[in-house]
Amino acid sequence: MSEGVKNGIRWWQRWPTWSGYAAAGWSLAYAMLGVYWTAGGDGFPFAPVDDDHRTGSILEGVPVDVSAPLMAALGLLGAVVGLAMARGAGSRRQSAAMIAFGWIAAASLTMLIPDYTMIAVLAFAPLLLVFAFTGVPGPQGGIGDILYWHRNNLIILFAGGLLWAVATLAYQRRRRAACQHCGRRHGSTGDGPSPQTLLRWGRWAVVIACLAPLPYEITRVAWFFGHPLGISRDFLTMMQDTDGMLWIGLGCAIASMLGGVLTHGLVSRWGEVYPRWIWFKAGRPVPPALAIVPASLVAVVLVPAGLMMLWDLDIHEGWGLRLPSVPWVLWGVALGAATVTYHLRRRGTCPHCEPDGGVAGADSDHLRSAMPGVRGAATDRVRHAHPQPSDPRAPSATREA
Repeated sequence: MSEGVKNGIRWWQRWPTWSGYAAAGWSLAYAMLGVYWTAGGDGFPFAPVDDDHRTGSILEGVPVDVSAPLMAALGLLGAVVGLAMARGAGSRRQSAAMIAFGWIAAASLTMLIPDYTMIAVLAFAPLLLVFAFTGVPGPQGGIGDILYWHRNNLIILFAGGLLWAVATLAYQRRRRAACQHCGRRHGSTGDGPSPQTLLRWGRWAVVIACLAPLPYEITRVAWFFGHPLGISRDFLTMMQDTDGMLWIGLGCAIASMLGGVLTHGLVSRWGEVYPRWIWFKAGRPVPPALAIVPASLVAVVLVPAGLMMLWDLDIHEGWGLRLPSVPWVLWGVALGAATVTYHLRRRGTCPHCEPDGGVAGADSDHLRSAMPGVRGAATDRVRHAHPQPSDPRAPSATREA
């Protein structure tokens, strides 16, 4: 990869380079908070609190004298592991342990510890933006009554989980001597399932992703029209007497249905080429990231929202309050699978790789210098398969770049 090409890469496209340092910095900051809370500092985000400010996190209410020191220790360990990942260090056994740590941290922080907070923030982001300037209608004192510290902490944890996911992915690809951006190795563009197979898998995943939220949608629509499906009549009356409560449920159901329509784009022609009714873009290719980024984010936040209901299956007010949301776990997994198949079908030549799909020469130099554990035949094959621009064997287009 030439210097001109590298200079044209935006900072977010350099994520394989900085993600490990970002994960280490995030972990160190949270370790310092753990030390502060261990020493008796205020603001422990899982401390017992009134019902109006509780979250549905699996850690809600844990003792500070046990959890805070553990947070500090895991945070310090994460800082060390993240820094080692960023530097490409570690033997084969050490790298396997660090990769396992990274994926466990990513899964715990994004899907196990949070609750429905992230899906609520995504769904109501436009309203929250308006409320920040106009104030929150109803009895709430302000935006702080919606985004309070216990919830904000879950958002911080979720962000840390995303950092650990990308840092671990980059490190894992680096250890495989693969392109850190696309994950492909030396001319492997033709490997894997065919586009037809991926499309078939994607269609099944889309079907599951559209069926999973049906119980939630049906119950919320039924409540809006006065049918106490899965709840008591008294509870429905309470919701009817509370301004906006049934409208919020109906809005969430409609948003879920619209999401199902958009999910079909992952396996439909209009998800790859703009249709005629989008006249200003008709016939042009749909940028893959336009579908992949939001679908991936929604898929991840659906899982903890469903798991939250599973942790506490309290149905004394009726099964309709919690059970219809449990299939959200399946919804998130199916949506994620459909998104992966869409990505694999749409991905083209990686701009960070040579045209034949292998790792660029600059990447192989980085592998050799940053990763003492990856040497010998693997990086030699990369270097010989993809000569440097100064090499007379390099293609003319590469030399010009």
